[in-house]
Amino acid sequence: METAIRAEGLSKRFKDHQALNGVDLAVATGTVLGLLGPNGAGKTTTVRVLSTLLAPDGGHAEVAGFDVVRQPSEVRRRIGLAGQYAAVDGLLTGRENLTLIGVLLHLGRRTARQRADQLLERFGLTGAADRPARTYSGGMRRRLDLAACLVAAPEVLFLDEPTTGLDPVSRMSLWSAVRELVADGVTVLLTTQYLEEADYLADRIAVVDTGRVIAEGTPDELKRSVGPDRLEIRVVGRDAVTDALAVLCAGAAEEPSVDPEKGVISLRLDDGMGSIAAAATALEKAGVDVADFAVRRPTLDDAFAELTGRTAG
Repeated sequence: METAIRAEGLSKRFKDHQALNGVDLAVATGTVLGLLGPNGAGKTTTVRVLSTLLAPDGGHAEVAGFDVVRQPSEVRRRIGLAGQYAAVDGLLTGRENLTLIGVLLHLGRRTARQRADQLLERFGLTGAADRPARTYSGGMRRRLDLAACLVAAPEVLFLDEPTTGLDPVSRMSLWSAVRELVADGVTVLLTTQYLEEADYLADRIAVVDTGRVIAEGTPDELKRSVGPDRLEIRVVGRDAVTDALAVLCAGAAEEPSVDPEKGVISLRLDDGMGSIAAAATALEKAGVDVADFAVRRPTLDDAFAELTGRTAG
């Protein structure tokens, strides 16, 4: 596949803080890369360098085939950027915001109005098109902000924590809009602290910490890096916990963990369905009263905590 974004050894320092310390990235055309990391890890700095808002101190980066340092104007013609806060003019209507951007991009007034109408319809804002943007809800403002990024039909879209502060319904609406853009061939680099957002949208995920990429892969690959699935068994009564542990330890490659207060035993599954069937049969033969029996797969939260030593957010 063609590569829409490529970064090699990006570095950036602010006085005594090394914001980027050799960032390497490659994003295939028409895909979504989720950039995850703790606060201060270098996510926003990476976006600002790739979108030509900051010059790197070292390294090399290309976006849409153009060098971000030597050919910034060519890069800007081909990208859209939505920051952490909606950058729309509250005094202008939704239609006026989009039309103004089109005019500034030299689309011509008629074409700019047509483009504004198309985007207002696409993002479900036609009914509010002639209201001042200051009257919009947070979700509506974010959709208008995303629409503004698309006036020039960019090849590459940078979204820096685009759903921060939105309610779940507004967040899902924005996710759907991003998926539609990717289906149309747009490449997206998304920074987020919502791990379910990255899990839902991203084809690949890069985890950044202390200014460098410490892990990269598909969401499933990162989850599997934490370890195999686990079987969680909740039994009834303290004596049942002891009995269940005695049965399960006999056939387990790794000693099960236990929460005696909740009566929950967690068993590593090395043999998939075979391990589940063996545990169920052993407990039934021993007469252990099982209240709940569930498979728990590692989550991106687990992977994030394992890789960074911190929880998301």
